[in-house]
Amino acid sequence: MSEQLYKRQGELAQLIERYSGQDGNHSTAIPALFFTRLSNAIGPNHGVYNPSLCIVIQGVKEVLLGKERFTYSPAGYLVASVNLPVTAQVVEASPNLPYLAFKLEFKPSEILEVLRNSQIGVNQKEKAKRGMYVSPIDSFMLDAVIRLARLLDNPKDIPVLAPLFKKEIIYRVLQGPHGEALGQMAIEGSSTSQIRDVVQHIMKNYDTSFRIEDLAEIANMSVSSFHRHFKEVTALSPIQFQKQLRLQKARNLLLSESADAADVAFRVGYESPSQFSREYSRMFGLPPREDIKHLRENESEQANA
Repeated sequence: MSEQLYKRQGELAQLIERYSGQDGNHSTAIPALFFTRLSNAIGPNHGVYNPSLCIVIQGVKEVLLGKERFTYSPAGYLVASVNLPVTAQVVEASPNLPYLAFKLEFKPSEILEVLRNSQIGVNQKEKAKRGMYVSPIDSFMLDAVIRLARLLDNPKDIPVLAPLFKKEIIYRVLQGPHGEALGQMAIEGSSTSQIRDVVQHIMKNYDTSFRIEDLAEIANMSVSSFHRHFKEVTALSPIQFQKQLRLQKARNLLLSESADAADVAFRVGYESPSQFSREYSRMFGLPPREDIKHLRENESEQANA
C-alpha cells in the first residue's frame, strides 16, 4: 500500500474512533452511514448484508456467502449489490489495533441517478453477476469516503453535501472492476434486477412456503433460467436462501424472547420442530437451547470484561 493511501486511512481511522467511542456497531448523523469498532476478533456472526459498500480500515474480515469466501482488509472494499444472508467473522483485531470499518448503504434509485448522469454504460442483457465482490481500493475512493466522514465534524453541512459525496462514492464503485454488477442491480429489466425483486419477495415472506414456479413468474423467467440466475447472484438456491433467513430470524427471536424453540419454529415457517432443530444445529453448531445459553454466557462475559 502506498504512503499516500496509508495516510488517508489513518485519517479515516481517527474519524471512526472519534465517532464510535466504544466497541459495537454505530449509526452516525449521516443517513445510511455506519461505523464498527471491535477490540477482539469475534464471530462467526450470521446476518443479512443490505446493498452497501463496506471498507475495513484496520483489521481483517471474512464473509461466507454460500460456500464462497470473501476476505477483505484495508487493501480492498466489499460491495453487496442485493440483500444476502451471510456468515461474517472478524479475524484480526486487538485492543491496541482494533477492527475499524465503514459501511455505507444505498438504494437502487441512488445508483440509477448516478448512471443517468454519467457516461457509465450498463448492458441490460448481460448475464447476472454475483451480488457480492471485493475490489482493490484506490485513492479516488478513499478521498470521497473521507470527505463524507469529515462532515460529521460539521453537522450543518450534512443535508447539502452528504448526498453529493454519496453520489461520488457510488460513481467510484461503478467505475471499479466489478462495477457493472452494481449497475445491473439498478437497471430495470436486467436479470440481476429481476432476481433482486425475488430476493425482496422472499425477505418479506420468509415464513411462507413458495413454489419455484411462482418465484420464476415474479422474475419473468423460465424455471430453469430463474434457478440459474438466482444462484449466480446469491450463491444459494431459493430454498437455501429462505432457510438461512428463517434460521437467523429464529435465533434472534430466541435471544430476545423467552420463547420455546418449537413455538419459534412454527413462527418462522417450519412445520416440524425436529427438522427445525436439526437444521438449526447444522447452521449454528449447537441445538437451539444450548446455542442460546452459549450466546448469553458470551454476552455476559463481554459485558463484565
